[in-house]
Amino acid sequence: MTTPAVRTVLGDLDPAELGVTDAHDHLFLSSAKLPGQELDDPLAAAAELAAFRAAGGRAVIQWTPYGMGRRAAELPALSRASGVHLVAATGLHQAGHYERLPDLDTLAELFVRELTRGIGGGEAPRVGLIKVAGGYHGLDPHARRTMTAAAEAHHATGAPIAVHHEHGTAAPEVVELLCGRLAVPPSSVILGHLNRFPEPGIHQELAATGAYLAFDGPSRAHHATDWRLLDCLAALAGAGHGERLLLGGDTVVRSARAADGEGPGMPFLLTGLRPRLRRALGEEQTDLIFRQNPARAFAADWR
Repeated sequence: MTTPAVRTVLGDLDPAELGVTDAHDHLFLSSAKLPGQELDDPLAAAAELAAFRAAGGRAVIQWTPYGMGRRAAELPALSRASGVHLVAATGLHQAGHYERLPDLDTLAELFVRELTRGIGGGEAPRVGLIKVAGGYHGLDPHARRTMTAAAEAHHATGAPIAVHHEHGTAAPEVVELLCGRLAVPPSSVILGHLNRFPEPGIHQELAATGAYLAFDGPSRAHHATDWRLLDCLAALAGAGHGERLLLGGDTVVRSARAADGEGPGMPFLLTGLRPRLRRALGEEQTDLIFRQNPARAFAADWR
């Protein structure tokens, strides 16, 4: 049996060394749905990482999947220069984010190749995460196909699977498909954007499955993403699910960066949100969310 490790762009890492983690963010990203708002500047990415590190951050889990401007060749140098561990992703987003999709019949092979051999270019860093996406209150054929490929890649490699939920919806359907029909262990599944659907009953049902619940993208200017965030986290922790919770910044457009935009950017998790969590939930639960839970959620017994 292998020892669990977090697969970073600089190699496999002992989970205990991951440190304070932004569990969902982006240094580089481009989308057909967001023309002119690309994250594509390495200097700006370096500045954002430096600000995150100065605030006490030690790791960033990137959810930018295949075909969305990952600029993977830049990542090893950025990690070394900043002293921040970086995890890159393979996977596929909703079809609307792409001008051209890859061959859907060979998706699992693509995911496995990037997980085991790396992304082409530069130092060919390997990825440590599979990112897929559901739809609004349901799963269309594209989502089911990509999740099936993600499950095949998980079974071949052990990689964790992170899921975008449109406005926080369709998470029960995702769990039923991934963890039920496709037999992915819930502990290898991270359910994203649940702060956008602040329904405590559903959250507790999801946490009870053993999946990780990611609350990400706080303080968005264009919609409410954290108006009940602390209440949801407190309810889950109070119900005994404190070990299933993750937090991320999910910076997806240039204007949302702290270093060269309007913010709040990556540092806000630690400068703005973490003090509120300490007051509301206590130091022990806050440490679980930022350090211990990510160390378990993004580690895998790699095959």
